[in-house]
Amino acid sequence: MNKKIHIKKSYRNLSKYEDYLIKKLKNKRYAAMYLQEALEDYQESGDTAVLLIAFRYVAKAQGGIAGLAKKTHLHEKTLYRTLSKNGNPRLDTLWRLFSALGFQLRVATA
Repeated sequence: MNKKIHIKKSYRNLSKYEDYLIKKLKNKRYAAMYLQEALEDYQESGDTAVLLIAFRYVAKAQGGIAGLAKKTHLHEKTLYRTLSKNGNPRLDTLWRLFSALGFQLRVATA
């Protein structure tokens, strides 16, 4: 198979998966489970990018970055930068994101 065709096919499949995921994440319960899994993955791996990608998908499903920016009173640019794979959000920013999306942070025993 031609490499170019294979790459296009991969992007098309990725796009279909992202569309499917965004549709599922419109459901608050599913989105909460998804973020919980991302938090647990972050706790195990220390990979912040996984958590930030999860936030981006949930934000997109729950009204988009622009809507989230209005709810958090943060600039869109700030949110895009914060939720980028190299983002390093502060705890108060994460708190605002969770709250704006209608979720709570909880503490549990390990």
